[in-house]
Amino acid sequence: MLGMDLSSDVDSVVGNIGKLPSEVFAETCHEILLHLQGKSSAVDLVENCHKFQSAGINLDWTSVRDIIRLLSFHFRSAAKSKLTADLLITKLCEASCKWSKPALQVVHQLWTENGSLVQTHQEAQAMASIGQLVDIQWKLGMAVSSDTCRSLNSPYVSILMKIADTSGEVSYKSFEMTVLQFQNFFRQFKDMASVLETV
Repeated sequence: MLGMDLSSDVDSVVGNIGKLPSEVFAETCHEILLHLQGKSSAVDLVENCHKFQSAGINLDWTSVRDIIRLLSFHFRSAAKSKLTADLLITKLCEASCKWSKPALQVVHQLWTENGSLVQTHQEAQAMASIGQLVDIQWKLGMAVSSDTCRSLNSPYVSILMKIADTSGEVSYKSFEMTVLQFQNFFRQFKDMASVLETV
């Protein structure tokens, strides 16, 4: 479906967009555009759900995710095709006849202000299509026993990484290392930091 992974059809998603107050819709669009410009690491789904609920619009998280995905897709496509705000609006209306006039006005205004910045960043991003590390957490643990060994008494480090892919979706990766592996990992990060300081 237009290269998007939506849980419902485009008209339903656009119908949900029409329920949003213009200022709330503008905030969400702006957040997506900031992400597409590389100025924020991800579009926060939970924060947007709360924002919609605070405005009196009760949508489940899949509906909010679909709104973010649909807008991200259209903004990315517009950047790739170097569309003007008028052409973006034309494309949106071709994809669905359910767009409200206030929503289209918000998109037109924000794309006029941010479109060229998104285009520039998306071109650079296309050359290096990689995710971004948002957060890293670690904890030290002690393995005391296992099925095969009664007394391990072996320390380990558990790592949880929060990663935003190029579409802005956040995923979590976790792994464990021995203390020796962690010390090597730390040394490599320290080396990267010292190299970055010289740039």
